[in-house]
Amino acid sequence: MAYGFDTLQIHAGARPDPATGARQTPIYQSTAYVFRDADHAAALFNLQEVGYIYSRLTNPTVAVLQERIATLEGGQGAVCCSSGHAAQIMALFPLMAPGRNVVASTRLYGGTITQFSQTIKRFGWSAKFVDFDDLDAVAAAIDDDTRAVFCESVANPGGYITDLDAISAISDKAGVPLIVDNTSATPYLCRPIEHGATLVVHSTTKYLTGNGTVTGGCIVDSGKFDWSASDKFPSLSQPEPAYHGLKFHETFGPLAFTFHGIAIGLRDLGMTMNPQAAHYTLMGIETLSLRMARHVENAVTVASWLEKDPRVAYVTYAGLESSAYHDRIARICPRGAGGLFTFALKAGYEACVKFVDSVEIFSHVANLGDTRSLVIHSASTTHRQLSPEQQKAAGAAPEVVRVSIGIEDPADLIADLDQALTKACG
Repeated sequence: MAYGFDTLQIHAGARPDPATGARQTPIYQSTAYVFRDADHAAALFNLQEVGYIYSRLTNPTVAVLQERIATLEGGQGAVCCSSGHAAQIMALFPLMAPGRNVVASTRLYGGTITQFSQTIKRFGWSAKFVDFDDLDAVAAAIDDDTRAVFCESVANPGGYITDLDAISAISDKAGVPLIVDNTSATPYLCRPIEHGATLVVHSTTKYLTGNGTVTGGCIVDSGKFDWSASDKFPSLSQPEPAYHGLKFHETFGPLAFTFHGIAIGLRDLGMTMNPQAAHYTLMGIETLSLRMARHVENAVTVASWLEKDPRVAYVTYAGLESSAYHDRIARICPRGAGGLFTFALKAGYEACVKFVDSVEIFSHVANLGDTRSLVIHSASTTHRQLSPEQQKAAGAAPEVVRVSIGIEDPADLIADLDQALTKACG
């Protein structure tokens, strides 16, 4: 039977605990799991049987979360890990090798830009940053060493909506996977796999958990990419020495990437999600649709008010009819453009700093996707390490403030913004 989203966000992956009958998924706070016998242990270690060995690899609480997120995204499987940044490295790990590159959008979270432009160089990998609205430039950037294309469905910080259909057509033609960070949209607003994404990554820290309590990440595998169609992805198509020559794609088919993420990625990188974090995220996902609907409703209200305020130069929210990205909502994010956007103050950088120091309901924090409304001045914080040109390209120019609209009373949010703008701009 095909269940609706609201049902799946509560039930997918979960069953009453067989030992106790507990209805909520227990926190399995255990490092290791007892084998039935020596043959059982050998079968698990040889990947001949699915089960629990050691919580760096698999954990029953985390397994429920993996199945739930994969189900909501329409994927074949998922691997949860310790953070969104960990998820990005885990997603690239089976694909890349020294000398290989990823073609990435210029409109990304500042930490991702730093990870891709600086940190991955230590692995011998590189990134090419391209404006993903320029489809010809995206296609031209892909070369024989490109092993992935990477973007965000709804870009952080500006809330821009990526034309996933157009980008996936380019990546498909080039024979490389499209990786989409769906953190800002969540599967309630956008399902990237339906638009051609091969892999979907999340910082579960944000909207999926929704309450600012724990960090986490997830990689969802669409199961649709043919890893054996070329010799570009030997980790998945060629014999794996650590498992007696097993070929992941040949053996596991549409679950090849998922099994590799656990059996190689978590085994050797150790970016493990702890079971308590998984539990908090499972509880958060139970109300995902309710929260996202309110985030969108409030964001439209607040963005519309800001757009009319004479102290504001512009608002980037795609939910506004004035946005160049508004026409993509019906096709890419049919339930709305999310709760994340930026606005620019005519008074400039110093006014932005004073503004974030003056809010009362909004919390000045380096996070997004909370039930609480959040604000940050990206140019002096999350995007501080970027050059002025990179800041502007990412939508985090010096005069820009990022807001993550929560689920409070929108009239109270507007009143708070108004008083802070008065203090900052006069």
